[in-house]
Amino acid sequence: MTQVRAITEAITNLTDAETRFGLVRNEAEQFFPEWSGELPEITADETAALDVLRRRYLYHRGRGDLLEGTVMLLVVSPLLALSGFYDPPFRIKAESSVELVLDDGEEVLRGRIDVLVLQNQFWVVVLESKKTTLSAWSALPQALAYLMANPNPDLPVFGVVTNGDDVLFMKLTQAETPEYGLSRVFAMLTSKTELYKILQIFKHIGQMILAETVPSTGRRK
Repeated sequence: MTQVRAITEAITNLTDAETRFGLVRNEAEQFFPEWSGELPEITADETAALDVLRRRYLYHRGRGDLLEGTVMLLVVSPLLALSGFYDPPFRIKAESSVELVLDDGEEVLRGRIDVLVLQNQFWVVVLESKKTTLSAWSALPQALAYLMANPNPDLPVFGVVTNGDDVLFMKLTQAETPEYGLSRVFAMLTSKTELYKILQIFKHIGQMILAETVPSTGRRK
C-alpha cells in the first residue's frame, strides 16, 4: 500500500534529503558560478529601492521576531519585483503543490512551494521562507526536496531560502548523479551591501535563464 507523507515530516534534516534522493553536494566553484562569478551592476534607482527595503525591514525587525508572511511581504516580494521575476517572460506561482514518488511508488511525498518562478513551463527558482525565529538553514532540506520535484530534471533549477535576516542560494542538477551547490549565507542585517549582492545574484540567475532560452521553441538549451 502506498504511504503518503508530507515533505516537511519525511525530510527533516540534510542527511534525510541526501539519503532519500541520492544527493551529493558539489563544492566546486564552476558548478555554481551564478552566485560567485561576475555579477550584473545595479542601478542607482535599484540601490535606492533596496535601501528603503532594508530600512523598512530593520524597523519592523527591531520590534521583535517576524512571521513567515511578514518576511514574504517585506523581503521576498520586493526582491522578486526588482529582479524582474514578476515581469514577462517569467511567471509566479504561490503555494504550488508538488509530489515526489519514491521506492517504485511505495511512498509519495507531498508539499507546497512558497514561491515558484517559471519561464514558459520550466522551473527557474524555488523560494522557501521561514519566520525569523528559525534559521535559514532549517529550510534547506525541504527546499532540496522541492527542487528534486522539478518536472524537467534535465535542466538545472535554483533555490533560495530566507528567514528575512539571512538569504542562502542553491543550485541543483539531476543530469546524472543529483548534485547541489550552495552559496554563502548573505546577512542583510549586517550591511546594506549584502542586500545589493542578493539582488545582483537574483538578476544574474534571471539573465542566465533568458540567455539560454531558444526563441523558436521556448525551451532552454
